[in-house]
Amino acid sequence: MGSDHKNGPSRVSLVAALSSFRAAFIGIGALSGAVNILALTGSFFMLQVYDRVVPGRSMPTLIGLVLLAGLLFAFQGLLDFIRARLLVRIGLAVDARLSGPVYAALIRQPLRSGQQGDGLQPLRDLDQVRSFLSGAGPTAFFDLPWMPLYIGICFLFHVWIGVAALAGAIVLCALALLAEGRTRKPTQEAGALAASRSGLAEAARRNAEALQAMGFATRMEARWAVVNDAYLDAHAKASDVAGALGTVSRTLRIALQSAMLALGACLVIGQEASGGIMIASSIMMSRALAPVELAIGNWKGFVSARQGWRRLGTLLGSAPNIAPRTALPTPQATLAVEGVSATPPGDGRLVVRDMSFNLAKGAGLGIIGPSASGKSSLARVLAGLWQPVRGTVRLDGAALDQWAPEELGRHVGYLPQDVQLFDGTIALNIARFEPEAPADKILKAAHLAGVHDLIVHLPEGYETRIGEAGTRLSAGQRQRVALARALYGDPFLVILDEPNSNLDTEGEAALGRAITSVRERGGIAIVVAHRPSALAPLDQLLVMAEGKPQMLGPRDQVLARLARPKTAQPEMKVAS
Repeated sequence: MGSDHKNGPSRVSLVAALSSFRAAFIGIGALSGAVNILALTGSFFMLQVYDRVVPGRSMPTLIGLVLLAGLLFAFQGLLDFIRARLLVRIGLAVDARLSGPVYAALIRQPLRSGQQGDGLQPLRDLDQVRSFLSGAGPTAFFDLPWMPLYIGICFLFHVWIGVAALAGAIVLCALALLAEGRTRKPTQEAGALAASRSGLAEAARRNAEALQAMGFATRMEARWAVVNDAYLDAHAKASDVAGALGTVSRTLRIALQSAMLALGACLVIGQEASGGIMIASSIMMSRALAPVELAIGNWKGFVSARQGWRRLGTLLGSAPNIAPRTALPTPQATLAVEGVSATPPGDGRLVVRDMSFNLAKGAGLGIIGPSASGKSSLARVLAGLWQPVRGTVRLDGAALDQWAPEELGRHVGYLPQDVQLFDGTIALNIARFEPEAPADKILKAAHLAGVHDLIVHLPEGYETRIGEAGTRLSAGQRQRVALARALYGDPFLVILDEPNSNLDTEGEAALGRAITSVRERGGIAIVVAHRPSALAPLDQLLVMAEGKPQMLGPRDQVLARLARPKTAQPEMKVAS
């Protein structure tokens, strides 16, 4: 066996993702330095005009200053434009770097911790982070370190001008801290309520037929309205706080600029400063406080992005680190279940207890039992969807977790009880969306599932688009297409959970032929069933109750024992 290593999606650190853009951030910092130095142009232009041009009545000097200032302003605008474009590109690059791992973690999260909250929240968090990085908010943080330069120049103009600028900066910084304290909680509450609101709306959309048919759509709408009102209230609180602080900061900056002008006038009257200093200090004050005002105006977005960043960090930090795996040979001999016990994701209840059996190639095992006996849970464990809390499931001696998920999936055919198809053509759904899937493999799977004739009688045949979740097909058609998907590529292990729940007589006959074909080619078929017709092509039978094996042995013997009066009998085991 070779050592062909396959790389699965490994854990991605958010810090590492941002660190990979260190050079770009350094470049933005350098651009910000140049922009802030060029921002002095306006103040010094006014200083020269009032202190040199006007007293000397020198037109050549004025023309020279205008040309120089115009050139510097052009460079400032160009660098500011480049900085904004760089931030947009960084936002897009961060999204591109994280979107794959976030999507992988998102679809695996229900298998680790169950369906909790709004499943699409991570994608919205990523959108929020990208939007903030691409907006004006980060420029404020890059400009803030240059505020002492402007305040220092104000002190060079006059000590009282410097004191006034410093006092204004302290007041606005205090407002920024107030914005942090007042917006964090309502923004967090609004995010949680938005997730609940989206979850209720999605549940109502999925169950629209039941809501309308049984007349409780209005009551569900009332439930959604309660959550929506709470969301709007929290959102309004966060927006009101951010808006009020932003308005106060803008008003205060304008007032401080006017106050600086008045202070400069007093100094001019007292012959302690020139008219140029009076005007230049007012402009310098405005520039010094602009980053703080911009930061306060974007603080709500910053808080939302920071909370989304933390949630993404938690999501990616909890994702299993899938290391490269050595490619294993295609399983073709045995399935071994060794003392397996399992719990649902995010739930500590044992739903499968101490399950052990062995099946050889060509075997067919039926699993029966009352509702909530653990049949579907066992099927999920055998398919590798749930990890056992104890014990091991092995194919040809290798535990399932020794395969990379994509590799294991090629050897497993799984038909869940709740059939879910995807928007796309029938051919793509059967081929598991494999790029450029061979037509002969698709046709073979459709023939094995007995669905080929049904497909070719559709208007567009295999190219028929089935809509979201396959809604353009009937329940029986969806089940048969999903059966063809499970059989695609001749997987060694085929697990069918209630495969005949929506099938007519013709469909059940096709199901029986499909199970027989799996066994005849040397695969293993496992069928969870309530209806006896699905058991005919099988040779072994497992009876479950309360998650435990009750009987296990040849199908006819187990069925005969079930038909007798219930007595204490020794358990039968499946031969390996």
